[in-house]
This record gives sequence, C-alpha cells and structure tokens, in this order.
Amino acid sequence: MVATAAPVDSDFARRLPKIELHAHLTGSISRVCLHGIWKTRRAQEPGFDLQDPLVALPPAKVGFDIKTVFPWFSSYVYRLCNDLPSIVRSTRAVLQDFQDDGVVYLELRTTPRAIVDRGITKDQYVKTVLDILQEHNRDATNTMRVFLIISIDRRNTVSEAEEVVDLALKYQSAGVVGLDLCGDPARGDVHVFTAAFTRAKSAGLKITLHFAEIEASSTDKELQSLLSWKPDRLGHVIHVKKEFQERIEKGCIGLELCLSCNIHAKMITGTYADHHFGAWRRSPIPLALCTDDVGVFCSPLSQEYLLAATHFGLDRAQLKALAERAIPSIFGSPDEQSRLQTLFSQWTGSM
Repeated sequence: MVATAAPVDSDFARRLPKIELHAHLTGSISRVCLHGIWKTRRAQEPGFDLQDPLVALPPAKVGFDIKTVFPWFSSYVYRLCNDLPSIVRSTRAVLQDFQDDGVVYLELRTTPRAIVDRGITKDQYVKTVLDILQEHNRDATNTMRVFLIISIDRRNTVSEAEEVVDLALKYQSAGVVGLDLCGDPARGDVHVFTAAFTRAKSAGLKITLHFAEIEASSTDKELQSLLSWKPDRLGHVIHVKKEFQERIEKGCIGLELCLSCNIHAKMITGTYADHHFGAWRRSPIPLALCTDDVGVFCSPLSQEYLLAATHFGLDRAQLKALAERAIPSIFGSPDEQSRLQTLFSQWTGSM
C-alpha cells in the first residue's frame, strides 16, 4: 500500500516506478547532450557550421507544433547526430536520463537511418543502437530494462517499409520487440503498408501505431485500415469517434497518452484538464502515460505523472495504480511483466 495522505509532489513522482512506452530516441535527446555533441564536433571539424543547439533551441522553447517539429529533426538533429560516436553518445545519455527519472522499463523507438556520406547503413544504425541497449541491460547495477521498437515512417515507400520489417525480424532476438508507424500525420497513405505490418504481426512482432493525431489522419478509411492490422497499442488517439473508441475498448488495445506533447504542439484544444486522458482513464483497457519527445517538450515522465495528479485529482495510491496499469501492454517477455509486477507490489513509496 502507498500512503495517500501526503500530497503528490515532484519527489514522489520521480521516485515512483514508471513505464515508458512511447519515447522516440532522437526526440528524447536533451539539449545539454546536443550541446555537448556540438562542442565535440566543432573541436574535431573546424568547418562544422551548425548552430549551437542552445541557441537554435533555447532552453525555454517548447512551442513546437505538429508542422514544425518534423522539419526541426531533419534540418538540425539528424545533421548533428550523423556519425556513430554521436549516435552512441546520445543513446547512452537518453537511457541515463530516463533511468534517473525513475523509469524502470523503457521501450525506445527509432526509424532506421542510412547516413550515406558517413557510410552508415540502416542495418548498422539499428545494430549500433541495439548494442547500447544490450550493454545497458547487461549492467546489473541498472534499475531500468530497455528494448527497441523500430518505426516505419508514413513517408516511406512500400519497399522501404518492407526493409524495416526485415531489420526488425533480423534483430528480434537481440532486443527488437515491436514495429511502429510514425511520421508526419499529414502525409502518406497508410493503406499501402498493410502487407508489411501483416508480415510483422505473423512473425510474432508486436505492433504500435500513431493513431488519429490530427484530423487529416483520422478519416474512417485510415482508422479502419490501422485497426485491421490488429495493433497491440495505439499512440495519441486524439480525434477518435465513438465507433472507433468502442472498437479499441472491445479489442483491449493499450493506449500511449502524451499530455505535454499534445498541449505544446497544439494537437488538442484547451489545456491539461481538457486532455482526453480524463476520459480514457475511466476505461478498463491498459494505459500508459508517455513523454513522446522529452528533448523537445522538456517534460520528463515524472512531470507527466505530476501533471496528471494535479489536473485530474489523483492521490499517491491512484498514481501508483496508473503506473502499474501499463504492465499488461508492454512488448517485453512474460518474465519482464513478472519483474514489473513484483517491483510494484514491493514498492511502498517510502524513501
């Protein structure tokens, strides 16, 4: 049991064991880490002319909307972290940041990147990230376990999507636990990826989808296509008609909800108290609070839990129950589920 008399504060939210299921690797790199990589690149490459990230992205700036966040990644972060040392350094930093925030289980997602001018293939990129994740998991002193979800971008061709599935299957025994659909929701016809996701599902990979992020990606045709793939989880679920809400509940599909991202990116109307978390939390299906892009929106998972407690009146016991609620929908093994269930049953909230 967790005592409910004391109010939820930032210290409790940080110490609370948490499960993160919707974190993009590139979007989770802190500005401090980006600045360190920039300084190293400047010292090693005199002609490196990319602007200091602390200038390009001031510490107080969180107002990226859905139209500006994707160009930011392609025009800046991908250009800065475009060699193996920076990929290794940033991945390690992201893992440490999540662990320091009290995360005990992390599913990190990334889109395979080929960096042609550096001679880096998509396969090499995925293997590099997996090597860091395996290194982390082998260290018995680490309190967090981490696994990888590989993403198909909505802007991909069919052949590119099939290549992503090939990589996911190749590295399934090395820590890849699922396949994601992501990318600019205003672009692409998702129906063309049906065969790719069907193949992945048949091979035992779990599936999570960015779902109904904006009105343009929330047509009946698109949502019907996405649900026909039998996804295990859905992210965002913002513009969802009652018909599809009922199908999600009937299928007991897990949800990944991102408060600060949806507010700062103006993906919903209103503020935190208006977020659809308020409605979905009363549903019996698995639910996880998530960060999405903590490096962009500057709200770690502990802050997301504190925001939920503040705006929806949750006490300490309710917040712990909320954190536990994600366990059935993790893509990790039954052993991982058992580890988490034991961890939560033993955690009392005391110092």
